[in-house]
Amino acid sequence: MKAYIHKVNYYETDKMGITHHSNYVRWMEEARIDFLDQLGWSFIKLEEEGIASPVMSIECNYKKPTTFPDLVSIMVTIEKLSAVKLTFNYEFKVNDELVFTGKSSHCFLDEKGAPVILEKRYPKFYEDLKNIQASYGA
Repeated sequence: MKAYIHKVNYYETDKMGITHHSNYVRWMEEARIDFLDQLGWSFIKLEEEGIASPVMSIECNYKKPTTFPDLVSIMVTIEKLSAVKLTFNYEFKVNDELVFTGKSSHCFLDEKGAPVILEKRYPKFYEDLKNIQASYGA
């Protein structure tokens, strides 16, 4: 999988010229959407299949500030995949220097908002996630 690249916009910075902390969560979502696109499971496709994957928790670790117009390389990996929960890891780098790490955990719901066992209800999506996770050890 390729890293997602985000160019820090001027409006994303605060009065001190540093990227406001809230933007990192947005960038996590941008990178996660890109990750799923690369996997062949765009948000549009997931919604058409009736899959919702709301955020259950977010963890953010700020290492170094970013500023306008830094190019932030965001690598997304799967930390944990179970039948009902998916946890992503995020590594943000600027010029190969680690500036942020994070995690987001998600559950799976059907179109009525009921919990879904992904492996049973959407086996192809589960298999694709499992295969990309297994590729990290290769």
